[in-house]
Amino acid sequence: MSDMFLNNFRALVAKYLDEPWQEADGIPLAELDELLAGHNITVPQVLREFLHALGGCEDLMEAYYYFWDPEELEIEDGYLLFLEDEDEEFTWGFRAEQLAVPDPIVWRRNNATGAWTSEDGTFSEFVFDMFDWVFSEDADEEADVDD
Repeated sequence: MSDMFLNNFRALVAKYLDEPWQEADGIPLAELDELLAGHNITVPQVLREFLHALGGCEDLMEAYYYFWDPEELEIEDGYLLFLEDEDEEFTWGFRAEQLAVPDPIVWRRNNATGAWTSEDGTFSEFVFDMFDWVFSEDADEEADVDD
């Protein structure tokens, strides 16, 4: 299957970190496939390409929220979990029956109640919006400090 999202994910390094993407920012495909094979689950193409592009870039993998490393991915409550907030109040995932979809809808679990809510967007939409929000908020905070 051809790469649908890889270059767009790689472009996030230059966009938000002001430096060119380097191989060390991602996880080599052979290594990634080996890590994912240990789960015996299907990982959507978009998540595989995201980890291949940015799985080694802590500045993006841990920008406000924490994307899980490939070996930490798990299915729980019928969802493949891939992201959590720093206070572990919320966890994000894909419905297990949607894992064959190249870019599935993202769902958020309230960890206190166990209730799942749709984010009404695909993983690629969610990720691009999230980074825009995270990094524009950083810019807003820097502007407030300068005032």
